[in-house]
Amino acid sequence: MTGGDTPPGEDPFPGAPAASAGRAPAVRPFLVTAGRVAGARSGPPMPVETQVVTTAAGIEALDLLSFERHDIVALCRVPQSLAEAAARLRLHLNVVRVLAEDLQSSGELAVYLPTSGTAQDASVLRRVIDGLRAIPDSRGTLRDTD
Repeated sequence: MTGGDTPPGEDPFPGAPAASAGRAPAVRPFLVTAGRVAGARSGPPMPVETQVVTTAAGIEALDLLSFERHDIVALCRVPQSLAEAAARLRLHLNVVRVLAEDLQSSGELAVYLPTSGTAQDASVLRRVIDGLRAIPDSRGTLRDTD
């Protein structure tokens, strides 16, 4: 073996956690979006709370979509926000935003932008804070402080 080659069957990174242990994918975000930082639509980027849901055309095209696009359309059979989809798929938020815009323009996703009043409604913010506090930390304990 020369030049740092790893013998067949031997782990090239002994002691490193296995890929199935929850590590993030090794593909760079700019490769997934072909270097784009904005989707097909013009205007400002979609807010992170934008709701996306798969359309009938998206369900029909599901088997024809590749990799991340397939995963987004499959996940969004149930309405999701961009932030939720990114977290559940373990993808960079801007990657999901760009691909969602592409999927919207091709008719595979329906996009529901939040109204400006909802984003500033104190009751919505209180429910978000309460929801975040209900998420257990790494030790399994809940945060119950104000």
